[in-house]
Amino acid sequence: MAETTVVQVRDVPAEAVETLKARAARKGQSLTAYLRELIVEEASLPELDEVMARLAEDEPINYTAEDLREFRADGHR
Repeated sequence: MAETTVVQVRDVPAEAVETLKARAARKGQSLTAYLRELIVEEASLPELDEVMARLAEDEPINYTAEDLREFRADGHR
């Protein structure tokens, strides 16, 4: 298993914690497991600036107007 780190979050509103506990319970998970899943999922998604930086590194694709008409005629969008 990958190395892990303990994370502590202070000053979370009680109402938010109760909501998260209820969501965890509906999934049959502990609050800890539910929050871990949320954090790991969030960390796996790139932010917009990261996506834009990757796109800026890509070579541009030079489509012609005719290429675009053909894509649309074939049902592509």
